Amino acid sequence: MDGASYAQAAAFLGAAIAMGVGAIGPALGQGFIGMKACENIGKYPESAGKIRTTMMMGMGLTETSAIYALMIAGGLIYAGMQLMGQ
Repeated sequence: MDGASYAQAAAFLGAAIAMGVGAIGPALGQGFIGMKACENIGKYPESAGKIRTTMMMGMGLTETSAIYALMIAGGLIYAGMQLMGQ
């Protein structure tokens, strides 16, 4: 094996780790957001519309960190594929 093969393997492994670790936080965050929204809708059913809107905004903000992890993983995969062409 030459150095490019090791670099390619490291790029692909880094992409897998970036997605694995980068998805844990948003998944937990969205779970907590949903849990608290359900609790508050149960306590204050008259405010369900406002709570749902705020929950959706929070979910969207939380999801951005998973999207950033996906972009980083995609960049690493692209770099690994470029090493294959050499």
